[in-house]
Amino acid sequence: MSPVDPKQEADAERGSVPGTPELSGLTVVEIGPQYPVADLHAAMALAEQEAGIRLGEHMLLSWYDRDRDFESPQHASECHTACAVPGYVDYGVNHGATLKVDVQGGRFVFFFFLCILRTAISFGRHGWPRPGG
Repeated sequence: MSPVDPKQEADAERGSVPGTPELSGLTVVEIGPQYPVADLHAAMALAEQEAGIRLGEHMLLSWYDRDRDFESPQHASECHTACAVPGYVDYGVNHGATLKVDVQGGRFVFFFFLCILRTAISFGRHGWPRPGG
């Protein structure tokens, strides 16, 4: 009997395709063609606005621009050439993304992180700002 990979076993239990990222912890927002965008910068402005509404203080973790086939972090997909999961998706999911904004059916995709640690780190036990914090 061959050893069973725990990841493959978990994928089978969830009924998902092996290599498919676990997106259950993400809020996914789709912005359709009714909001036409000219380029990445316009799409990013829409996505940032959506992230501000849904998350408040946030940080952009990763993104993809299908028009130019460009992603950030750069070259994230190079080690994923044989994988079903693009590098920018894997990076976002595995670095704590809480929001995925998909603009125009995958033309532009953004992964955002909810910034809750900044406030906790910046303020001391009694809510007073720490020196240099």
